[in-house]
Amino acid sequence: MDLGIWLPIFGGWLRNVEDEGMPPTFEYNKRVAQAADESGFSTILIAELNLNDIKGIRAPSLECWTTTSALAAVTDRIRLMSAIRPGFREPAVTAKMAANIDHISGGRFEINLVSAWWEEEMKMYVGDWLEHGDRYDRSREFVEILRGLWTEDTFSYDGDFYTIEDAILEPKPVQPRGVPIYAGGGSDEGRTMIANHCDHYLMHGGSPEKIGRDIEDMRQRRAEAGYNSDDMQFGMAAYVICRDTEEEAQAELDRITTIDYESEGYDSYDDFVENSKLDSEIDLKDYSVSNRGLRPNLVGTPEQIVDRLQEYADVGLDLVLLQCSPMLEEVQRLGRDVIPKLKRVKTRV
Repeated sequence: MDLGIWLPIFGGWLRNVEDEGMPPTFEYNKRVAQAADESGFSTILIAELNLNDIKGIRAPSLECWTTTSALAAVTDRIRLMSAIRPGFREPAVTAKMAANIDHISGGRFEINLVSAWWEEEMKMYVGDWLEHGDRYDRSREFVEILRGLWTEDTFSYDGDFYTIEDAILEPKPVQPRGVPIYAGGGSDEGRTMIANHCDHYLMHGGSPEKIGRDIEDMRQRRAEAGYNSDDMQFGMAAYVICRDTEEEAQAELDRITTIDYESEGYDSYDDFVENSKLDSEIDLKDYSVSNRGLRPNLVGTPEQIVDRLQEYADVGLDLVLLQCSPMLEEVQRLGRDVIPKLKRVKTRV
């Protein structure tokens, strides 16, 4: 199993804690990215949101793709995964940008395809909103155009959402099969589209049993689509609280899950619930951090966290993308206290 991180472009992850001591500046995020690179993390995920859904829509946040491009030039080994929301960008230009970042990074670039859930943000930035099924149809066309431009000398496309005429893209990406595409979705439409058109599957946080069931479901869909299901990798979002003692970790968990219903970030959470087809009931504790990150229960000592991660490895999970607070200090702690132990467990098994 690999460990990755989310980049804290929103100035933190905790909706109930106003100031987490990590400013939403490029300088701070560069320090976090370089610390993750040096500490042995495999991947950095950079979210694409033009509004800040953690600290409130008027709070500052960094733009995803320009940040990723800058990080490609100041990191060495870690892979860089940019989220993309098709409603914000044209696919041909996105294909060009992705190929360019792949060259800047030396073949370390990945994409996280997000079909969109935040209606307010989409109407602010593009004046457009599609219903759930239409969003996945648009995502399918978006991916087909990316792949066509990355692999064909001249590419044309005539779809319901996009039209491309004799487009040329040079240089192609460094990676021979093009830039890997991750995507997530809990609905039947979403999973079917991902199994047929994407490379890898990302999930919100869940128990090992649920994650194992989702992996098996996607493997079956992948096989039915005519692909080798072993080629698909699986990732999960999680929030981690690593402390020297279990008591310290539990105290931190209590601190961050005291909900303020009047906070600005609560509105975006409400929008997420209303406009997403979720595959499990949500709890108000899920509001405290994004992506149901507390459900995996990565809370405790380094040894307890390693044991819990091993449970996920045993059901077939390949990658855990971590959030933590404060990010720089916790990335360094995890690199020192968790990653070496996780590698020893993998070697022993």
